[in-house]
Amino acid sequence: MHTFTGIRNVAVIAHVDHGKTTLVDAMLKQTHTFRENQAEMSQTTILDSNQLERERGITILAKNCAVFYNDTKINIVDTPGHADFSGEVERTLSMADGALLIVDAQEGPMPQTRYVLKKALKQNLKIIVVINKIDKQYARVPYVINKIETLFLELAQDESALEFPILYAVGRDGKVFHELPEQYDSAMPGDVRPLMDKIIEYFPSPKADLGHTFKMLVSSIDYNPHLGRIAIGKITQGTLKLGQSIILTNRPTKPFSVQRILLSEGLGRVEVESAVTGDIVAIPGFGEVQIGLTLADPSDTVPYPTQEITEPTLHMTLGANTSPLAGREGKFVTSRQIEERLYKELESNLSLKVEKLENGKYKVSGRGELHLSILLETMRREGYEMEVGKPEVIVKRDANNVKIEPVEEVDIVVPSEYQGVINQEMGKRYGVMLSMEPISDTEVEFVYRIPTRNIIGLRTLLLTLTKGTVLFSSQIDGYEPVGKELPKIRSGVIIASNSGESLAYGLAAAEERGILFVGPAVPVYEGMIVGQTPKEQDVRMNVCKGKQLTNMRSKASDGVIQLTPPTTLSLEQSIDFLENDELLEITPISLRLRKKNLTGIENRRGKQD
Repeated sequence: MHTFTGIRNVAVIAHVDHGKTTLVDAMLKQTHTFRENQAEMSQTTILDSNQLERERGITILAKNCAVFYNDTKINIVDTPGHADFSGEVERTLSMADGALLIVDAQEGPMPQTRYVLKKALKQNLKIIVVINKIDKQYARVPYVINKIETLFLELAQDESALEFPILYAVGRDGKVFHELPEQYDSAMPGDVRPLMDKIIEYFPSPKADLGHTFKMLVSSIDYNPHLGRIAIGKITQGTLKLGQSIILTNRPTKPFSVQRILLSEGLGRVEVESAVTGDIVAIPGFGEVQIGLTLADPSDTVPYPTQEITEPTLHMTLGANTSPLAGREGKFVTSRQIEERLYKELESNLSLKVEKLENGKYKVSGRGELHLSILLETMRREGYEMEVGKPEVIVKRDANNVKIEPVEEVDIVVPSEYQGVINQEMGKRYGVMLSMEPISDTEVEFVYRIPTRNIIGLRTLLLTLTKGTVLFSSQIDGYEPVGKELPKIRSGVIIASNSGESLAYGLAAAEERGILFVGPAVPVYEGMIVGQTPKEQDVRMNVCKGKQLTNMRSKASDGVIQLTPPTTLSLEQSIDFLENDELLEITPISLRLRKKNLTGIENRRGKQD
């Protein structure tokens, strides 16, 4: 157990991919949080423990850890940099007394940097700016500092926030400098000590408030199969001791006796007998606790105001799988199981909303495509089988009863040769260009304002058109009256007209009409989408058709047929592909696109309705 005399609670905020998690890795390793022979010493993105976070290289869930430096305990809260997970950012900032704002030395402040900084300044947090990746070939530190100062001028609520220290870092090498090195070399001596010293010197320690009774706002919920639900938050007043009775002030519950108090140490937690104001504690066993509620001494029944969480912008319909292949590949397939899982998600996923519809399906609303697709991917990996419809934008009405829709500011960075592609695609979707400027000799940054409705599917499309080189980020920028309807951009599809197993002979005929999504020997059913055609109309084809042969050779023998390998769509690409009369069937093994009405007659009737 470490002995320490001071505490600093620090949030780490930045745009996605500007190096937050890598810098936190260096802080964990260099403060000897792990023994030299522990696996974490050779690991990167240590805090991104979730499998999806590791695969995608983004932080989705905010996490806590603690390091010890010069008799001071530094609690670090790593927050997501992606706009879709802003609900996570908002609640975790309430646990901090200061924030490290990490900015890429080449890209400078991006839309999400503005968003997280605005939230941090609103909570009166002191800010230390860390300009990271100064070793990049096209790093332009003076330009970036200028942009950051402009951003503070726009967002600061009082003048004291305009004075902030700036440090320079190469997070990957675990080095931070007070002054910008003239020429960075990875062999240069250096470590994260300048940053740790600045944190202790510049950030305030939590004010001791021992005269009052215990009180804290629950900022996060964890779950442990042995300990049950764990409430996490910063003690804002008083002390907490083992055996003490506490209550939930927001709702009538019996007093709860605290059996365990956990504090962060490294990536783990240690049990303690008491905790004081400023400690970030984890209290297990209080079954009814939820994020945003207040825990307090029974003598204090006044709750803290609950935090405002940004409203969802997209919704989609989700229900149990109804396809002819339903129930074959999933572990959890019933509507009741899906409902239980969605309501469990609501306990910790603050930006999500779920509403049960009359037809037994659920309307799931979230902060964006990525937010919703991460939920679907997580459920899929847990063994759930379901079907979802095309995502739609949530339209509201303003004070004058005019329909308004969310509008986003989109920031796109691409190699210069793709300028025309971006202009053409954004023009088609009624995007208004706000600015365009070169970032380096080879890259250009565009900023557009565009309705959220017209962004659906855009990220995936631009990744394809720019051979995966685009950096795309967007941020909600208010509401405007509903604009022009977007013309249908996608072409028609090839639909299976018969059920069975796909055969090469039938697929070869379908391939002449377009690109295929399925290969041979794949189960298909009538109404399933098996490919895309360049024409506007959908076509129905029998991909289960074999070659009619004499009885001298078996009917299944198709001879030598050369097929192009099928195009495989990811979950996000499949969601983007959907039109209003289509569904996506999601199972732990397969993704299948289908028409809502499977037979041709039903489908035509559905369109006439």
